[in-house]
Amino acid sequence: MNNKLPAWRKWMYGSGDLGFSITSTIIGFYFLFFLTDVVGVNIKIAGLAIFIGRTWDYINDPLFGYISDRTRSRWGRRRPFLLYGPIPFAIFFTLMWWKPPIQGDFALVVYYTVIYMLYDASATMIYMPYFALTPEMTSDYDERTSLTSVRAFFSLLGSLVAFTIPLMIVGSLSPENKNNVLIMGLIFGIASAIPLWLVFFGTRERPEFMNQKQPSLRESIRASINNRPFLFSAAIYLFTWVSIDILQASILYFIIHVVNQENNNLLIMASIFVIAMFALPLWTWVSKRLNKRLAYIIGVAFLAGVLLVLVTLTPATPIYYIVFLCILAGIGVSAAHVMPWSIIPDAIEYDELKTGERHEGMFYSFISLSQKIASSFAILMVSQVLGATGYIQNSTQQPASAILGIRIVIGPLPAFMLCIGIVFAILYPLGRERYTQIARELEERRANASKEE
Repeated sequence: MNNKLPAWRKWMYGSGDLGFSITSTIIGFYFLFFLTDVVGVNIKIAGLAIFIGRTWDYINDPLFGYISDRTRSRWGRRRPFLLYGPIPFAIFFTLMWWKPPIQGDFALVVYYTVIYMLYDASATMIYMPYFALTPEMTSDYDERTSLTSVRAFFSLLGSLVAFTIPLMIVGSLSPENKNNVLIMGLIFGIASAIPLWLVFFGTRERPEFMNQKQPSLRESIRASINNRPFLFSAAIYLFTWVSIDILQASILYFIIHVVNQENNNLLIMASIFVIAMFALPLWTWVSKRLNKRLAYIIGVAFLAGVLLVLVTLTPATPIYYIVFLCILAGIGVSAAHVMPWSIIPDAIEYDELKTGERHEGMFYSFISLSQKIASSFAILMVSQVLGATGYIQNSTQQPASAILGIRIVIGPLPAFMLCIGIVFAILYPLGRERYTQIARELEERRANASKEE
């Protein structure tokens, strides 16, 4: 079977991540700041709204993964969710940025917790099947890295758009601009839904997987737990994205209060994400020359080193030096975006060889669950560290203790998480040679099964 994909199909598939990246990045960068400095929720409990709101996903993600694996339709197992899911996804994202006419921290936390739960449920319904399409589109080891690189390009583009354009619409994140914040949420809610319909029309699923037996919930969970490569790849992904989410939640505080460069925040963020997009071919090349595991180790170790340098910056640091460090960080961010995602699909074939079934939906549901756990804990950690170190809301002057807290969450904390990811990458058991052998055995098994039918 030819596992090479035409370029246009890669770009149609990859475009779907633009919508996910825009919404998740806007939430990661701005939502905690929105709750504290626009809505006025106390910072010590603002993070709880996000943390509690996402605990529903501990059930929600595996449930949608199981449903996706068992779905049979004329459009396939995954694509129906991409047709119907974007509408509630856009609606609930918009409502996250509305300040309701209610008073009191408790009532506000209840509202944002419920809306967050509804948003996450609608997001899971579409992006878990979307991610599960990756191993179904190609089983080639390097082609999956190429496909993931295209998707990572849109992910990084979405992150760049999400950090720059919202502030142009909103102005400053302050109480008097609450209506502008709601308009921003509506614009990006609609804009994020459109690429998902492009994926629906631009992709196809392999028909042989539609004919496989529908796995039971117990079988799917057991397959995930007993799949050693999957567990290691999930750990790599988890600790990488804990780090990225910590950075997203804290970087605005760092720019405004540590280096006093709020006027240059667009330049700073553009330096990271533009370079990250251009660096994607570098990591595809490194992966082909070495393997995915080593490419990941090199990339995130480099990023961890850059983050540790960031803690030395002060308001006196020249802007050109800050931009230079952001360029270096962008190279590492690029690896963090593409390599964990390219490692995960290979565990699907390992599972099929062992069990005779495919459980992509359940596997990717656990991955999306780990991402949400990472995000909820990351934002909670940031809010608690800043609260404990004396961060003052809506203040241009922060105490030295709060500045130290911001330095901790921008440098040592995410760097430590990346180092844990490196440990799991070192121990990752599925390399290029073993995977190629597994893929070949599976193709022969499927060919023999077709002849018998």
